[in-house]
Formats: sequence, structure tokens, C-alpha cells
Amino acid sequence: MLVFFSGCTGNSQETSVTAPDNLTDYKSLAESAYQLGNEDYMAGNYYSAAENYDEACKYYDKAGLFVNASEAERRSFASVRCFYEYPLNETEAEDALREKVPGITDEEIDSWLSGHAQKQVSDGNTLYFADTASNYLFENYELLQRINDPEEFDYFARYLTEDDVQGSGSPYLSPVNYSGSEKFVILGDVFTAGGTVNIWFPLPVETDSQRDVRVENLSYSEYIKAGPVTDGQIGYVYYEIPAEEIEGDLVITADIGFRSYKQEFDVDPAKVLPYDKQSPEYLLYTKSGRNIEITDEIKSKAEEIVGDETNPYLQAIMIYDYIIQTYPYSHVPHLFLDTAKPKVSESSYMFKTGRGDCGTQSMLFSAMCRSLGIPARATGGYQMLLKETPGTHFWAEYYIEGYGWIPCDLTVADVADWYDISDERRAEFKEYYGHNLDSARYVIQKDVDAGMIPEIPDDAVAVRLVRQAPAVIYDGYDLDADGATEFLADLRAC
Repeated sequence: MLVFFSGCTGNSQETSVTAPDNLTDYKSLAESAYQLGNEDYMAGNYYSAAENYDEACKYYDKAGLFVNASEAERRSFASVRCFYEYPLNETEAEDALREKVPGITDEEIDSWLSGHAQKQVSDGNTLYFADTASNYLFENYELLQRINDPEEFDYFARYLTEDDVQGSGSPYLSPVNYSGSEKFVILGDVFTAGGTVNIWFPLPVETDSQRDVRVENLSYSEYIKAGPVTDGQIGYVYYEIPAEEIEGDLVITADIGFRSYKQEFDVDPAKVLPYDKQSPEYLLYTKSGRNIEITDEIKSKAEEIVGDETNPYLQAIMIYDYIIQTYPYSHVPHLFLDTAKPKVSESSYMFKTGRGDCGTQSMLFSAMCRSLGIPARATGGYQMLLKETPGTHFWAEYYIEGYGWIPCDLTVADVADWYDISDERRAEFKEYYGHNLDSARYVIQKDVDAGMIPEIPDDAVAVRLVRQAPAVIYDGYDLDADGATEFLADLRAC
């Protein structure tokens, strides 16, 4: 579907309107189709919106209005992103549940699809989220406990029992050196329009727990316009590569390395110091952002959770406990949330729907903490905890004066519910990840809303949520969801 609707040349359907004889008529038809696209888009009729924008693109092109044509093409692409994660009709959703969930009954399927399942209505059709069946298992985790081997949990919990290399009272312990590479490929057949390929390529960033960052052997170094940046809020290098200079596929590689520390914080609430509420960092991490949004409803719930408690460390732990006890882990439609209008922040989506994965959980936690004046952020990159191959991940950090940035991983804590283990062991595991973190991490961005220079253009159709993979803007829209790109981070402990 994405290829079908991705631009003027992507729609093979013949228009039903008789081709006019002059440019003025082409412009009129284009503007009419574009307006219909706008109306459909705002009404949530994304299929129709994509078709109308695509038709407008063709007519603008025939009228010689190429800037307008590009804008219509971008709008078509954005419309597709709004339904791309909802590929299932009701019958397909039912079949997916029967295939994935052992012994599920028709009544349980009906209850799930009519109530808890994430879905949208577009063009009069009810569409279900791609991971509807997986999310059923996550919410009904007693089923996962029957399926999963409890001995696997020993691997997840290995950092709780390992012998740490202590370091003069520091919370940063047992460093692990990681070395490897990143490889990004863009298929050469997309470079048909000339122009410039803009690429924001992710790199490791220096943090308290990730040190001695090394970046070497970057490809296409002559086209680097900013960076490599490995300090500040986010690690990246920015390219502007002329399309005519690319022969075949575009392949960008980098050799990277860093030292990652396990973090274990033993916080004495009585020793927590008051915040400097005028410091730039405090102000930055206690305000609303694009994805970490402080609303009146979120603030009210955070106040309800902490009650009369005033110690910021204890407040943060109470919020952590509330989220992992209240909200089951769920995959969510990030492309939709990042593209649809009006914009819904990740934190507000989880708060309103009760659905959240690693990013959304970390952002709601951060929003609740910020609403109480506790600096907090959703930290992004990769984890090598669940298996050696890096997997994209988000976790959270909250700042406690006198101790620094303290990590918590709400999603890893949820893993304890997926295995048939003792209640005591489950509680120990969840408590650990409220103020500690393993060393199997690769940090790219300290905060989900961290900016880059230059920023991704406001009018570009781009995934602005994460930089765990490159952002690519070419001919006005992002390529990272249409199958034209592939990114691999390969890291090994050494």
C-alpha cells in the first residue's frame, strides 16, 4: 500500500476526470483534489485522502506547478502512514488471534476486538492494529507464563546477581567495552529526481554511563555538513549528498565503540538535596515537549499517585510502581501518532488508552515526573539485554539532586510478568529496575525530544520520534518506512 500511494508515479489507476486542454484547468483540478484530500485527512479518511493528494500531485505536475506537486506528494505519503500500521480488517484480526493465542474462544475474541484492541475507522472501515494478537498476550500475561520457559528469565536477571567491580563509591560499575559498526543502505532506484539526499545518521553519545565514545571511518566524509556529534543531547552526523554522485545503492558505514557501565544507585531519601530550579537543565527537563507532554490530567494523576509524599526520589519510585502495576505492555502505532493531526503526544496516548511500549511507557513516566517538578527524560538507543543482537529500546531517567541521573526501565520490569516465577523474585526484579540499569546499552539520544542541527524540516514527512535509525529526507519526504532503506547496528562486547 505504501508503494501504491507514495507519490505521483506510484498510483497506476487512471483518473476518472477527462484530461483538460490548458494549464489553468489542470491547476483547478489539482486544487480541487488537494482540498478534498485535506478534508478527508482531517476527517480520518486516510485512504481517500491519499488518493486525492495523489491525484492532485499528477495535475499539479501537468500544470507545471512542481512545488505544489511535491507538497501533494508529501501529503499522500503522510496519509498512508496514518493507516499503514492498521492493515487488518475484522476477519483478519480474528484469524490472527486464533493463530497466536492458544485456546482463545469466540467470546474472548469478540470482547477484545470490541473493547481493548487498538483500531481506527477510516473511510467507513474498521481497521485493526497489526500487533492486535501480540497485545492480547501481553495484557493476558498468564498465557505467556504458560508458553515461556521460566529458565529463560535467568538470562534477563543476570545483572542482579553478577559480581560487580566496585569503584570508589561510584554508582557506575563493571564497565563493558563495546565495538562494532553501523551500516545504512538506501536502494539506488529511489534516486530518480536528482537533487540532494539529506541524512541524519545516529551515533553513540557521551553520557555518565557511556564513555570513551569512538567514531571512525565514516563513509562519504566529503559530504558531511555537521558533526560527527558525540556530546550534548544526541549523537549523529548530518550528510547532504548530491543524488547524481550516487552510483547504485547508497551505503553509509561507521565504526563505533564505547564503554558502557552498569548503574546501581543506593539512594538515601534523607540525603536528597533541593533542586536549583533556575538551572538550564532543570528548566529543560521539567517542561512539556513534543512527545513528553504535561497535561492537567497527567499532573492530577501524578499528584494522586504520590499523595502527601514530597521527597522527589520517593515520588519517582511511586510513579514507576504505579505504571508497571497499572498498564500492561503493548505495542503502539508510532507512525500514526507521529503523523496524524491533531498531534497526540506519546505520553498522552498511553495515559488515555492504557497502551504503551518501551518508548510510550518511558514518556508517560517522564511526563508524570515533570508535572511534579522532577526532571525526567526518555532515553533512546539499543539494548543487548534480551539477546546479544542490539534491539531498539527506550528507558527513562530521573534527576535527583545529590545523586544525578537515575535510570529506570519500565519495560524490562514488565518482563517479570511474562514468566512463571516466584512472587518474591518478580518483586526483586521489578524493584531493581526502578533505580538501577544493566550495562547492555547503546545510548544515542539522552531525550526523545532532543534536537539536531540542522533540524528535520517542519514540512517534511519524517519520523521525529526516534533516531535509532537514520532519518532520510529526499524529494521532500522520509524514506524510512517504504522498504527502500535498511539499517543495521552490529555490536559486540570485547
